[in-house]
Amino acid sequence: MQSVKPKTQEKNYLALEKISQDLGLDLFGVADISGIKDEFLISKKVLGRFDKAVCLGARLSTAVLEEIEDVPTRLYFHHYRTVNAFLDQAAFKLSQEIQKKGYLALPIPASQIVDWQNQKAHLSHKTVGYLAGLGWIGRNNLLVNKKLGCQFRLVTILTNMPLNTDKPRKETCQECRRCIKACPVSAIKEKPAEFDHRRCFEELKEFQKKRLVDQYICGVCVKVCRGEIRIDS
Repeated sequence: MQSVKPKTQEKNYLALEKISQDLGLDLFGVADISGIKDEFLISKKVLGRFDKAVCLGARLSTAVLEEIEDVPTRLYFHHYRTVNAFLDQAAFKLSQEIQKKGYLALPIPASQIVDWQNQKAHLSHKTVGYLAGLGWIGRNNLLVNKKLGCQFRLVTILTNMPLNTDKPRKETCQECRRCIKACPVSAIKEKPAEFDHRRCFEELKEFQKKRLVDQYICGVCVKVCRGEIRIDS
């Protein structure tokens, strides 16, 4: 098999990045997924043809998040679904461009649970985003971007297109502990590995039971995790 020239990989990377920017996306990165493919809930026959993942991100509305206090709002729920739909459309369009170049592209839904018992999707966009250099895993168990904090959503496209890949970033939350103070059930701890998934999920179920939202979402820690975002008082 003939090796791909580095210039081709870079050219493809820059071309996809430009398209993503034209589509209105805020984050773009490419991950090497060879070490995590076994975790994906996708047909192994299909999955074997992919070695890269393009991860795209769209910023959430700061104004919508500001309405959240200690519970999610109906406005946030609608916004959450709107951003996911936008990401799915963007992933579809970018996948079409990849296919026009003669390569495979498999867009993975921004938010679709396929294993309800274990609350798992086809793959973890958060993990792909981390490998694509878009941020680090914060104390709140979410991907934290230096500029946007956690105020964004992600979508992933698997592909065999020759592309440069990004590397995980080494930043951390450092001294910031806003999410720990904001969490209504104290599920967020000092270390990311100590995050209490069970306590968090039980609270999400309560939000849905009370008909605050129709999906397992919260947004409280997302609101306070702002990165370099500045909000005028």
